[in-house]
Amino acid sequence: MGELWFVGLGLGDERGLSRRGLEALAAADVVFAEEYTAVAPPGTLDRLAVEIGRPIRSLDRVELESETPVLDALGTHARVVLLVVGDPFAATTHVALRLAAEDHGHAWRYVPNASILTAAPGYLGLMPYRFGRTVSLPFPAPGYAPRSPLEQIAGNRERGLHTLVLLDLRPAEGRFLGAAEALGLLRERDAERTILPDDTSVAVVARVGRDDARAWYGRLDRLRNVDFGPPMHALVVPAPDLHFEEAAALRRFET
Repeated sequence: MGELWFVGLGLGDERGLSRRGLEALAAADVVFAEEYTAVAPPGTLDRLAVEIGRPIRSLDRVELESETPVLDALGTHARVVLLVVGDPFAATTHVALRLAAEDHGHAWRYVPNASILTAAPGYLGLMPYRFGRTVSLPFPAPGYAPRSPLEQIAGNRERGLHTLVLLDLRPAEGRFLGAAEALGLLRERDAERTILPDDTSVAVVARVGRDDARAWYGRLDRLRNVDFGPPMHALVVPAPDLHFEEAAALRRFET
């Protein structure tokens, strides 16, 4: 039976890989990488493949969710690594793969790393334990404009909690939902401005964990016209009442 290692790359390039993670990659028989839940900066996987002396095969969403490439590799190799941008188990797909490996009699190991779930609050200076349910905002499509993201934000705000809004991406198509477009979508779906009035304070984080990371904080109607630069972006809708230290931290990013 094989052993499946879930290794987190972190939020930047190969320099964010932990020493333990690098050792796991160097000792692996087969290395896969998944970049559909998030993407690494260009060239990261190529440089890392040179460093560990073996190829890194990228899996798209269909391949990973089918579980077949990974399970087949485990059937013929002692150690297989799945390299994941961010932290491996921030995505439920990877938990499902872990369970499938167990069902087939394989062992698994876990090498955690930074996740946007904690890095966005930390970068902004917001208290992580004041965050409610994380919200995912999908790309718009004809006849598909769910209000559930707005309702989840409203529920968090009613409980005095912040909301992290993750934005859709389709790396195979080169498409990333940007923060400005996302703010526009939320505004369109809240036509009566009952949940997110124009003067609602929101924050945007871009490329957290990379050398060019930035954040912005201000009124929704102003930020929706800002150019936030290359992906990846995320939104944070703070609770209506901020702790004084949170308010002081956010002032640094006021726009």
